[in-house]
Amino acid sequence: MTKEVKTPQTYSIEQFMNTESLTGVAFSHDDSTILYASDCTGVYNAFSINLNDKHTKQLTHSTTDAVFPVSFLPQDQRFIYESDEGGNEITHLYLKEENGDVQDLTPGEQEKAMFYGWSEDENSFFYESNKRDERYMDLYEMNINTFTPQILFKNEDGYQISAISPNKKYVALHKPITANNSDMFIYSHDEGTQHLSPHEGDVQYIPVAFDEKSEQLYFLTDEESEFLHLKRMNLSTKEVETVATEEWDIVMARFSPNYKYLIYAINHDGKIKIKIVEARTGEIIDIRGIPTGQISNVRISQSEQKIAFLLNRSTSPDNLYVYDFDKQELDRLTDTLNPEIDPNDLVEAEVVRYPSFDGLSIPAIYYEPHLNEGEKAPALVWVHGGPGGQSMVNYHPFFQYLINHGYAILAVNNRGSSGYGKSFFKAADLKHGEVDLADCIEAKKFLTSTGKIDEGRIGIIGGSYGGYMVLAAMAFQPGEFEVGVDIFGVSNWERTLKSIPSWWEAIRDVLYKKIGDPYEDNEYIRSISPLFHAENIDKPLIVLQGANDPRVLQEESDEIVESVKKNGVPVEYIVFDDEGHGFTKRQNRITGYQAVREFLDQHLK
Repeated sequence: MTKEVKTPQTYSIEQFMNTESLTGVAFSHDDSTILYASDCTGVYNAFSINLNDKHTKQLTHSTTDAVFPVSFLPQDQRFIYESDEGGNEITHLYLKEENGDVQDLTPGEQEKAMFYGWSEDENSFFYESNKRDERYMDLYEMNINTFTPQILFKNEDGYQISAISPNKKYVALHKPITANNSDMFIYSHDEGTQHLSPHEGDVQYIPVAFDEKSEQLYFLTDEESEFLHLKRMNLSTKEVETVATEEWDIVMARFSPNYKYLIYAINHDGKIKIKIVEARTGEIIDIRGIPTGQISNVRISQSEQKIAFLLNRSTSPDNLYVYDFDKQELDRLTDTLNPEIDPNDLVEAEVVRYPSFDGLSIPAIYYEPHLNEGEKAPALVWVHGGPGGQSMVNYHPFFQYLINHGYAILAVNNRGSSGYGKSFFKAADLKHGEVDLADCIEAKKFLTSTGKIDEGRIGIIGGSYGGYMVLAAMAFQPGEFEVGVDIFGVSNWERTLKSIPSWWEAIRDVLYKKIGDPYEDNEYIRSISPLFHAENIDKPLIVLQGANDPRVLQEESDEIVESVKKNGVPVEYIVFDDEGHGFTKRQNRITGYQAVREFLDQHLK
């Protein structure tokens, strides 16, 4: 007798997209209010929630460009937010007054600016800007009485600004050499720039924070290890000691506003874990009652009595929580999943591993739809962005939408992905579109080994670098996947590497050393670019693209679509005129994701 399982309700893309997405958490100066971004209006806007009565208030009303709040001002309800135009990534800093007026604090037409943090006396804030030289981000300080900027560090050598000491004497700098090797420096007005990490071989040195007295520099390093650990250096003696070591990468570390707590994050096998340490004693602080899930956007209030964060899991989107250290009480402030969706109809992600062509173990995140006994589903191999990104156990409404309509998804962390040690991360250098693609093809064997997947109905999907992998699979291994879903993917590395955004100048050489130099290795670059092998693509393809994308230009998608059409292959193409590298507007996501599902229903199901 065939065992039947409960058939989940089927939901529309509108229902999945009507789930609220949150980001950007910040406390007010008096702990009474939390500032955050929500897309409940269809476009990200700034909102606040009062912690006493839980009243939510919309603070901006953009209908076009996404608004991402970064901080209240120290003594009132005015706040600063970042926003660009149509996804072009040229973000400006804006001040929203309590009377509703808005001031552009960084009005240069081509000026890209990013908020950094507040000075110790809270009379000014720090930010980065490329207005002096479009290639490099300089460090500025802006006084909040006059809102006039002053340059603190002129970045003429491609550094990345990592930390500013409380006494404002030092600026910690990070200098990538390759994707696997970097140095750290410290700058002061009196002493100039000093190299702190002379070394040989591939070692990462990433400064993250200063201590309260501006005497110690905390940094991440994988020296003598596969993974990043947290250490600190005495700036006078240059003596180094270990602060925290985990079995996985420590990916973030910072202090609370008054240095009572040290917070650090661990990338634990595709899941982010947070540790909060009492800085004076080293005691680990336990947040009682916290649900299982991924924590992000961690912020501790100025009084250090409260901590706010976002938490999600594969069947639940980000929700905002606040914890009171003194009362040891956890409070959930939002309920973002569309109430029309039953969480039991969604699918839990499972971390799996499978052997690749050479025996290397490949980690992946597996989502299996609800199936009756003996039923087999079509499947998609998802490839993340990057190069060097990572798929994690997060809530993905697009994934859950496809799964809800009968598709299995295996999100592959092919070699070259971050999070699994430095050897794994650099294993695809100068071999992209080859060994990493082979890892994706081997994923098919895992899918069929489950006994739940139809081996004749497996497609490949991905965005950005993952979109490149989709095109690479179809051009270089045309018999492996039945369909391709390319979301703003690179088709011509020669063009993309020569036209990277000006503000990426500091990592231009890093990209060249990881993928290839388009000027010195042109023949190789063309050999891994699907556009020059498009005649091999003989399976259905759908392409989604933002017209304002500064990273993967629209020409990349225009040309691959035109080339594949010449093969007589079914090709669909959707361009969003008001998007960049990623789709921030809800209606665009609805349009694009529904088109993908209808395409898959026609060509894979």
